[in-house]
Amino acid sequence: MPLFQYKAIDASGKFISGSLDAGNINDLELRLEKMDMDLVTFKQKDPGSDLFGRNKIGRRDLINFSFYLEQLTRAGVPILEGLADLRDGEENPTFRDIITGLIEAIEGGNSFSQALALYPKIFDDVFTSLIRVGERSGRMSHVLVDITETLKWQDELMSKARKIMTYPAVIGSLVLSVVMFLMVFVVPDIMDAIVGLGGKIPFETRALMATSNFLVNYWYVVIAAPFAIFFGLRFYYNSSNKARFRLDGIMLKLPIIGHVNEKIKISRFTRYFSLMFASGITVLDAINLSKGVLSNAVLEDGIDRAWQQISEGSSISEAFKNIGIFPPLVVRMLRVGEASGQMDKSLDNVSYFFDRDINDSIEKMEPVLQTSLMATIGIIVLWLALSVLGPIYDTIATIDF
Repeated sequence: MPLFQYKAIDASGKFISGSLDAGNINDLELRLEKMDMDLVTFKQKDPGSDLFGRNKIGRRDLINFSFYLEQLTRAGVPILEGLADLRDGEENPTFRDIITGLIEAIEGGNSFSQALALYPKIFDDVFTSLIRVGERSGRMSHVLVDITETLKWQDELMSKARKIMTYPAVIGSLVLSVVMFLMVFVVPDIMDAIVGLGGKIPFETRALMATSNFLVNYWYVVIAAPFAIFFGLRFYYNSSNKARFRLDGIMLKLPIIGHVNEKIKISRFTRYFSLMFASGITVLDAINLSKGVLSNAVLEDGIDRAWQQISEGSSISEAFKNIGIFPPLVVRMLRVGEASGQMDKSLDNVSYFFDRDINDSIEKMEPVLQTSLMATIGIIVLWLALSVLGPIYDTIATIDF
């Protein structure tokens, strides 16, 4: 159901702005009339998205949503009343509008999972499918606990990654800004003085002069280039499946971060696969739904090949071994789970294995990034020093005292 951003006037003549789900404009007017408001202006928008199409409802909003809803359902509060309590206490206005839409959808005859499916950008297929399992099994609170724990794990993992990347990003941006300033405003005057000495200009100094001249004349190109590259790659990525497959493959092969990125995505898949399998979803359906959390065409293709082999009669361990994505130790865990009939525990062990491996990789990556950054800064400083001091020293050496 479309989400409309509206501006209305209430019975007291006060203008009120907000968002509301409606089938069309007439439906929007009727809903506002029930709230004693008259529609003034409206605009259709994507639920949970800002001007650039980014989701304004973060993972922590979903964590709080799942946690508090689990607490309420465990206490015996019906879903509809629990959602109403969550709506009244929600501070995020966009998410409050979404919860309002969920309440209206349920009051209109939809189940909770069907109401969630109306907002695929907020609640993905995995989330919706798990809630559907909870409805059918009568274990809604248990399913919500699992969802909350998984979302918390993702949030903690992303927090660690952001923490590690923040220092290099801030220091790198600061150094680039200082170098840019020197190249544009300071180096040209120094180079003029060096040329005026009349001595031989070495190669590193000529390279510095050429770089400085380029930045002076085309500084706007340097500033605009990152944005142009980003939006160009984004357009190319969305242009075709072949382009998406190629760029996703490159992302997995990037130095330092590519391998860690692959582990994070596979760990996310195994965690959701374990969660759905333990909830009673069939193996093929669990794999097919969990595949969506990978967000990488190369890995999705591998999981598709595994799904095809399993559907043709292969075991889970054999299929995952054949696609070449999972380490041998993980394949062995899956084989033991199949032999013992405790696949859910084996999948939990796989998730634990990846969690440990990712944490170790992230901890090792931090000093590598910091060392690489300091080495880069050192090389730049050495280049500047040699380019400026070298010609001056050579000129002084030719003077007879």
